[in-house]
Amino acid sequence: MTQQLPHEVNSSSDVSARSIEIAWPDLGITVTAELDDRNPELVDVLWKSLPYQSLQGHALVAGEHLYHMAPIHELLYTHPAHRIADRREAPNGTVFLSGLQHLGIKYGELTEPMPAAPIGRIREEDLPALNEAGRAVWDSVYSTKKPVHVEVRKAGSAGGHHIPRLTATNADADRLLHDVHAETERIWLTEPVELADMHQSRIPSGAGSFETVLPTLLFVNGETRPLGYASYGGLIRGAVQDMPIESLHHMARLLVGVPAEFLGYCGLEKLWHFTQRFLACLDQLDREDFLAVAGQMALYINTLGGWNLHLFPWDAGDHLRQQPATAEAGRQA
Repeated sequence: MTQQLPHEVNSSSDVSARSIEIAWPDLGITVTAELDDRNPELVDVLWKSLPYQSLQGHALVAGEHLYHMAPIHELLYTHPAHRIADRREAPNGTVFLSGLQHLGIKYGELTEPMPAAPIGRIREEDLPALNEAGRAVWDSVYSTKKPVHVEVRKAGSAGGHHIPRLTATNADADRLLHDVHAETERIWLTEPVELADMHQSRIPSGAGSFETVLPTLLFVNGETRPLGYASYGGLIRGAVQDMPIESLHHMARLLVGVPAEFLGYCGLEKLWHFTQRFLACLDQLDREDFLAVAGQMALYINTLGGWNLHLFPWDAGDHLRQQPATAEAGRQA
């Protein structure tokens, strides 16, 4: 599948007539979301990506919010026409799409003030089921570590799954795209072996002072998320916004090499290998090839980030709980 560049995204006039089903087969729960016309271009890129499956995640600091990685490259650069200034004020059941390649659903109280791009809302009669799914996913992410998968499909249509494969005219870049796509497919619904080993205290390099493991896990999580969200996401938006290609090459060298090398030392050796190949062919890439490689790398790294969040032993800090006065002050702020 070839890439669709920003100017090729077309808006549809019948957005409000569309609805999607969001199903969690592991939980036996399905809800329906009715899409609206506040962000028609975002709805379009979602609609043409359906159906797909993903690892279901849950917010860890924001409150009662579900989100998962959507295999949609266009989310990295499609600008929303409408934003809610503070998603805390959105009705429960509001569905969002974000530039972090997330589809999110607010199912209860949120604490984090954040602008967000709504695309629709879960039907009122499905809100109890949505709340049930939210609590089950929280248990999955926080304690049991049993993955919960989600399927998003057009209402009344069959399910399925695919991850788009971008292409490049440069031969080295296209071979890299093939390999990154294949690895992304391999780990999309199955935990990456490197991360599974790391979380089972098997770290070949010995990363972790005095044989500790938790600090290494913490640093891996802290480096992977900004590498995918900020570094690659920023490079893609810079390319779409016509930053000079020489500047993009320079910024890529400044932003991606050091964190990828550190993550390779910690155990994510494939990521470091892919990054070295990207940097080796970087100066040969025109804007379209740069966008393709950066887009495929972003999806791969964000997939690693999603698994990091699922596998991390959050309940190791279960004895640390906010004091009532602190929590109340946060809500007032």
